[in-house]
Amino acid sequence: MSAIPSVDLRDFVSGEPERKAKFVRELGAAFESIGFVALSGHFLSDQLVKDLYEQIKQFFALPQDVKDSYEIEGIGGQRGYTSFGKEHAKGRKEGDLKEFWHFGQYVENNPTLEEEYPDNVTVSELPDFNKVGKETYKMLEKTAQYVLRALALHLGLEETFFDEYIYNGNSILRPIHYPPITQEPEKAVRAAAHGDINLITLLMGAHGKGLQVQNHKGEWVDAIARPDQLMINVGDMLSRLANNSLKSTIHRVVNPPRELWGTSRYSIPFFMHPISDMPLNCLENCIDDAHPKLYEDITAGEFLHERLIDLGLIKK
Repeated sequence: MSAIPSVDLRDFVSGEPERKAKFVRELGAAFESIGFVALSGHFLSDQLVKDLYEQIKQFFALPQDVKDSYEIEGIGGQRGYTSFGKEHAKGRKEGDLKEFWHFGQYVENNPTLEEEYPDNVTVSELPDFNKVGKETYKMLEKTAQYVLRALALHLGLEETFFDEYIYNGNSILRPIHYPPITQEPEKAVRAAAHGDINLITLLMGAHGKGLQVQNHKGEWVDAIARPDQLMINVGDMLSRLANNSLKSTIHRVVNPPRELWGTSRYSIPFFMHPISDMPLNCLENCIDDAHPKLYEDITAGEFLHERLIDLGLIKK
């Protein structure tokens, strides 16, 4: 029995009021209790998933000097390649044992945001890499939109409350490679314990052991999804907005047992971010005498900037 509840997005989009209400109820309960859920019925096809994994494995297998040519200075790692060990969790000095790539938003009808967001980086060695990345980005963004619509209903908001804030939002698709471990790590792990910055995260590749979630008792539990599922969790932005009624749960990726050190691990999170000027002020209907306001008012852009400094990706 998995410690992570499962839901099926097909219930929400079925057009049947009982199934839709069931999905909202189950999703809300999962995000109030452990902050994670395994979701089936999403918009990614099996073929698209297969194609993306093929492309990212080819990219991370390129010579290091070729990969390094796609590391863009001065943008805090928001697009292109970030080399091994460069990112660390908040409060830690040891770099995580990973390298990764960032695909960002494909802005429509908004010259201001086109100026604000860095351009996506094209990998000339792999002609299908950017095409497959863009298609995956769009399907995950669509899935996230429906999950947020269900959460809006759970929070007593208009169903489309989040739509205006996530259209052209500052979302990131991050294919990650955790290379084989070649020597005993002193303190570093593949990804140290952390909470996510954004509204929600949709994770591909949580099919084997490695990802762990900290429950309310402080215990670490394995978070393993079926191959047809995405693991979805609450980020700090959504938790702030909901005055902590939805839980942004601490999670980590632990190093494998020694006999599996020689293997790579790949995972692909999609970090759903809103536009920068979305207010993250605690919702009035999440505040009462028993639940006083926990957070100062802030915008999504201001909050993201603070956290990128904490992660060591940009300087003060």
